[in-house]
Amino acid sequence: MSTTEHNGAALLEVRGISKYFGNVVALKDISVGVNGGEVTCVLGDNGAGKSTFIKILSGVHRHDEGQLLVEGEETHFGSPREAKERGIATVFQDLATVPLMSIWRNFFLGSEPTRKLGPFAYLDVKFAQDTMGEEMRKMGIDVRDPDQPVGTLSGGERQAVAIARAVYFGAKVLILDEPTSALGVKQSGVVLRYVAQARDRGLGVIFITHNPSHAYPVGDRFVVLNRGRLLGDWRKNEISRDELIKMMSGGAELDALEHELQRVLHDEPTAT
Repeated sequence: MSTTEHNGAALLEVRGISKYFGNVVALKDISVGVNGGEVTCVLGDNGAGKSTFIKILSGVHRHDEGQLLVEGEETHFGSPREAKERGIATVFQDLATVPLMSIWRNFFLGSEPTRKLGPFAYLDVKFAQDTMGEEMRKMGIDVRDPDQPVGTLSGGERQAVAIARAVYFGAKVLILDEPTSALGVKQSGVVLRYVAQARDRGLGVIFITHNPSHAYPVGDRFVVLNRGRLLGDWRKNEISRDELIKMMSGGAELDALEHELQRVLHDEPTAT
C-alpha cells in the first residue's frame, strides 16, 4: 500500500512552481504530484527544464513562485541535506561515487557506521560489508567481494549501488537523473528493472529521461516539459508510447519539416 493511500497526500507535490534566472524563465507554472508505489516519468528534450525541476525537488535551487509540499506539508528546502532528511534522495548522472573506493565504502560514504570501545569509536567494517551485501542482494546482485572497487562495476551495477544506498537510508522519494543515458541496451534494461523494484517497495520514483522508449515500460505517469512549461500529464492508460514519442519530438513541427523536405526534393532539378 502506498503512502498516498495511508494519508491521502502525495509523497511529493509541486503546485504552480516557477523559477527564474534573471530574465530567463527556467520553469513556469509547473504542477506535478508523486505518489508512493508509482514511477512518474519526467520527459523533455535538452533545455526543457528537467535539470532545474529536479534541482528544486532535491534542494539545490529554491523555487520563486508556487508551493512545494512533502506529504501535504508546504516545505522550503534550504539545501540538499534538508531534502534528504525529508526522504527525498537524488541519484544524479555522475552517481557521486568514488571509483577507486570499495563498494561498501561507497555505499556508506559520508554515513559510515561506527562501534564504541570504551571512549573510542571505530569503523564497523563487518556491519558495513554485511549490510551492503544484503541490500545489493535485494536488488538482485550478489557481491562476492565487498572490497572490489566500485569503478570496476558496470554502469548498471553502479546505478544499483546508488539506488540501494538511497533506499537503505530511508528514501521515500527517489529521483533518478537520466539513469540510462550513457548505457547500452542490455544495461539500460537492467536499470529499468531496478527502477521497477524501487517502485514495488513503495517508493515514489521520479524518472528523468529524454528517452520515451525507456520511460514507457516502467512508467505509471508521464509528464512532458517543453522550454520550462508543462505540455501534459498523463497516466499510462491515457497515452500510448507512439503518442508520447510524437509529443516528445514535437510531432507537428516534424510533420511540417517532412512536408518542406518533400517539396524541396520534388522541386529540385534533376542533375545532368
